[in-house]
Amino acid sequence: MDDSMIATRRSRGPAAFPPELSDLVRFEDRISFLYFERCVINQDENAITITDDEGTIRVPAAALSVLMLGPGTRISHRAMAAIGENGATVIWVGERGVRMYAFGKPLTHSSLLLQRQARLVSNNRTRLAVARRMYQMRFPGEDVSKLTMQQLRGREGARIRRVYRDLSVETGVEWGRREYDPADYEDGSDINQALSAAHACLYGLAHAAIVALGCSPGLGFVHVGHDRSFVYDVADLYKAELSIPVAFRTVADCPEDVGATTRRNMRDAVYDLSILERMVKDIKAVLTDESIDEAGREGGFSLLDDNGEEDHVGLWDEKQGEVPSGKSYGA
Repeated sequence: MDDSMIATRRSRGPAAFPPELSDLVRFEDRISFLYFERCVINQDENAITITDDEGTIRVPAAALSVLMLGPGTRISHRAMAAIGENGATVIWVGERGVRMYAFGKPLTHSSLLLQRQARLVSNNRTRLAVARRMYQMRFPGEDVSKLTMQQLRGREGARIRRVYRDLSVETGVEWGRREYDPADYEDGSDINQALSAAHACLYGLAHAAIVALGCSPGLGFVHVGHDRSFVYDVADLYKAELSIPVAFRTVADCPEDVGATTRRNMRDAVYDLSILERMVKDIKAVLTDESIDEAGREGGFSLLDDNGEEDHVGLWDEKQGEVPSGKSYGA
């Protein structure tokens, strides 16, 4: 270990002051994800340090999107505070596929998108409009505006089966069906292990993008009933283009460690396809599309009463919608 590494380990003082939101790195410009296992993670000013038997490395917390913590990882309270203040998402990844998620602060003080998401998901007409918009992104050039959810699910199922079949032919990787035991990751075939690893990375990125924009991971439009329903909605937009091809092509190369190689290949593919930037744009698009506002108006449901200021605190009023805060109404 050289002198700079020793200095890093000795300089773990009190955490730096929380950064201003305007000073944080935009989500789409961050490192997609980093995975560490069997190490100790601490904090040094506005960075985290990762120490294992080979030494110490230093990573700016503001540059992270997702930090994946594998088996044998210990992380300090100060490190979690630094990560949270910088709006990164932390995912604990179990050795046998058991995962637990936590997330840092959003990269905004505004709740405008969250309020809009809640309104959209609470009305059947607008919820269907958003769901159709998300399916439309998977079927460019086709009109799905009149299809029911049952018809859309059928179309999507056929599309994904075709993706699996075509990639099996292209790569020579044998494919039967998606089959895995969440409690026993290693019991699955190589391709099912690779798919689980690739999807875990994609879910983490989708979770981070949703939280960074101030939206709720649990308010899904296609998926329902889970605290990550919207995460699955967003991730499904990219599986056929990203995680499924990465899994098949990784297994085709017969790597010694399927999970580790899949994560590295996902990291490269996320960069090549500009997935972080696209996620931000796509989430905003599905929640603010004009056709969705039109669906709301047709149902007598207004979505256009949001305060336009991005950083403010108001008071709710049942007649006016919002009134100013910071004043006395006692008189």
